[in-house]
Amino acid sequence: MRLAGKRALVTGGASGIGAATAARFAAEGAAVAIADLDGAGADAHAVALRDRGGTALGLAADVGDDASVSAMVERAWDALGGVDILVNNAAIPMVGTVETLAAGEWERVLDIDLSSIYRASRAVWPRFVAAGGGVVLNTASVAGIVGMAGQHGYSAAKAGVVMLTRCMALDGAAHGIRVNCVCPGFVETPMAMAYFDAQEDPAASRAAADAAHPLGRMGQPDEIAAAFLYLASDEARWVTGTALVIDGGLTAGLPPG
Repeated sequence: MRLAGKRALVTGGASGIGAATAARFAAEGAAVAIADLDGAGADAHAVALRDRGGTALGLAADVGDDASVSAMVERAWDALGGVDILVNNAAIPMVGTVETLAAGEWERVLDIDLSSIYRASRAVWPRFVAAGGGVVLNTASVAGIVGMAGQHGYSAAKAGVVMLTRCMALDGAAHGIRVNCVCPGFVETPMAMAYFDAQEDPAASRAAADAAHPLGRMGQPDEIAAAFLYLASDEARWVTGTALVIDGGLTAGLPPG
């Protein structure tokens, strides 16, 4: 097992990429704390993982609140006897341009998709330093690497995640703390499905998302979880400061013709 004896805290772990990552980590031997604003969903996922023989607990947490994040880290640390891996995955979607996004929407997406990573990392950082190391993994996006029309707030936040990852990696290296992020393309998650369902023609919107990837389809949450597993494992012990793109070829370049 690639994470035997490890302890992980995954935010946004009740569904989508977070749920898949928590499940994969548990299957590979890690004890997992699943944190989510949907505390009941986190608990239910933890029960499902325990039923499969894993070690997991659910935590209700609001990554937009300093006190809630501090309590989340403390509860996970106490329950698991420590944390070796922090996965900052919680995020919200936000569609709009500088003209159409309300100030509150802009501030909200930056807070949840970017500042939450600062909050959780700040809460765990001195503990990792005292422990002699740790792993911080962040969910970024291809939207943080290439521009996307109508995704101004979300894209700005995810670009910030990429740069925050690199800066933290430089600071953490001397303390044995590795920091990396994953940049998925479109992934078939509840968040993505809600976005498609809100479009005028949901089927056409989803078909366009599939077609945007040269491999011909959107990704699956377990495919992103596999990337997080690699970065969390000792196989990536010489990897830090990287933004690992998992996108079915979306950012490779222009298609033929």
